[in-house]
Amino acid sequence: MRAFSRRRFHGIGRGAGDNTDADSAVHMSEEYGVRSLHIGSSMVQSAMRLATPNHLELIYTQCMMGFTLFHPRPENMLMIGLGGGSLAKFVYHRLPQVQTTVIEINPQIVAIARDHFFVPADDDRLQVVIAEGGEFVAGHPRSADILMVDGFDDGRQVPSLCSQDFYDRAREALKKNGVLVVNLLSRDRAVHDYIHRIEDSFAGRVATLLAEPFGNLIVFAFKHSPGRPAWENLQERAKQLEQELALPFTKFVNKLQQRKPF
Repeated sequence: MRAFSRRRFHGIGRGAGDNTDADSAVHMSEEYGVRSLHIGSSMVQSAMRLATPNHLELIYTQCMMGFTLFHPRPENMLMIGLGGGSLAKFVYHRLPQVQTTVIEINPQIVAIARDHFFVPADDDRLQVVIAEGGEFVAGHPRSADILMVDGFDDGRQVPSLCSQDFYDRAREALKKNGVLVVNLLSRDRAVHDYIHRIEDSFAGRVATLLAEPFGNLIVFAFKHSPGRPAWENLQERAKQLEQELALPFTKFVNKLQQRKPF
């Protein structure tokens, strides 16, 4: 086992969408220049390399940025679950045209993200709101070009963020050409149920991307079909985005799978 230093923070809640729990814990660990956030378990919820704090350290977060292959110039983004703020920081620094709202139920996570993971203070491009993710989505129809959902409770999907009703409301929260991006775990016994629910809410317009080696399964759901030209030009778009965002989009395209042709 590798040695690492750990600081523990006893928390007041588990994450993006669940009810608060006074016995749950939030803690950080540091190993070989990488600071990690853990919520309610030893699973790494978020990670930041101290030398490059605005880089996406975890592969699954890089994969979640695959939405740019279909919607490269969003204006409004809604994120459910802050964690260490990796995606919020990346969008803030690399996509300056985007106004981002992040929903996080646990105020302690927000404090830790800002004090220890360098998440910027609120301004006209970034707002962090303390709220329950499902309720916020339900109350904000047609408000986002991109809706990202990354909500776990002790290594499991938060029930309020993976129901059929939630995915229906998620579709309503998107603008005309909006994209839903969901982080699932491929080893979750209910993962196929979640995907079928997303397909039902989005009329089958769903693609998936497996983030190796840890088995995160990223789901992209489209409010309206991006069209055949978008699929045919993915390789060309991937090369351009690799230069703009320094992420391995060509590799993503090779692994991207349409659940059903659309």
